[in-house]
Amino acid sequence: MNTIQYVNSVSLVRQYIQKLGAGILMMCAVSSSFAKEIKTGDSAMTYQNQIAWQQIEQFLPQQFHIAKDQLPKEEWWAWQGNNIHLDTYRNPNAKIKVILFHGVGTNGRQMSMILGKPLADRGYETIAIDMPGYGMTQVGKGNLIRYEDWVQAGSDLIDLELAKDNRPIVLYGLSAGGMLTYHVAAKNKKVKAIVGMTFLDTSNQVVKDTVASNLFMSRVGTPLAHWTAKTPLASMRFPMSWASKMSTLVNNKAALKVFMKDKTSAGNAVSLAFLDTYIHYKPEVAAEDFDVSPILLTQPAQDRWTPLDLSTPFLSRIHKVPVKTVMLENAGHYPLEQPGLSQMVDAIDQFYQSTVNKK
Repeated sequence: MNTIQYVNSVSLVRQYIQKLGAGILMMCAVSSSFAKEIKTGDSAMTYQNQIAWQQIEQFLPQQFHIAKDQLPKEEWWAWQGNNIHLDTYRNPNAKIKVILFHGVGTNGRQMSMILGKPLADRGYETIAIDMPGYGMTQVGKGNLIRYEDWVQAGSDLIDLELAKDNRPIVLYGLSAGGMLTYHVAAKNKKVKAIVGMTFLDTSNQVVKDTVASNLFMSRVGTPLAHWTAKTPLASMRFPMSWASKMSTLVNNKAALKVFMKDKTSAGNAVSLAFLDTYIHYKPEVAAEDFDVSPILLTQPAQDRWTPLDLSTPFLSRIHKVPVKTVMLENAGHYPLEQPGLSQMVDAIDQFYQSTVNKK
């Protein structure tokens, strides 16, 4: 190596170290600011006094707007030292209960808006959960949330609802919530159907490369997070917009600005421990052995974050239960558009009805 090449290499390494150091300082600042938000939250913090979801609603078709007298009932569930928020449409006459999971850029209210309320209007009982770290859910002081906590919370919520009555329970998940439905079903084994808006196997390098914010974050940031998660820095909070292509959450630029300002959804930060365990989580049942329930993928046709070919490798390994895919015309990752939104509600309704009635 000549002197010029050596100097250039040293310069590049120095620049990387400087950027890494600056990044750590920024993460410390982020960690501090988000910790204050969580600390100051209390039972009065509900969607009733949150503006973000109401602003997002303005980008949805009129038929998906929720009248003030038809808002979800907000419930609280004490779970493992956390106060978990549930957006519910209770209906004792409903024959099917639907539990809705959000992803890493959304929250429970945003699930109620596009599916919880529409399904409730069709006679379902719906429960949209805010997973720990998102939405209105309050994380207990000192609790370090990992992805397996989301899986456990989902499984425990199913058991909680089944303890009330024996009505069949089905699951829905948007974005990362799609794979969460699989992980929860594989663990709990008491659900009758699962629907996902993507099923991403994060052990697949192509999937990791595609959904990450850039190739550097996928190939270098992921191993670095894995190492850091085993140190006292595991609780350091990292904006999801740094780690992922959050800029492709919706296909409307004005709506995206609202989402990104919302610290309870797309503008949120998660711990390195959560990020690492999300990427490296291993389901309790392999795809080849999954026999719990039929699966439906509702794939937005204009999804710029997780296109169809990212879900296909995982779903193609499942042979013991029926797997169906429905394309949603003109719809983005978090669908704001018609006819995709209505197609989604119709397809999910038909799938739940046909699947549960067969059992």
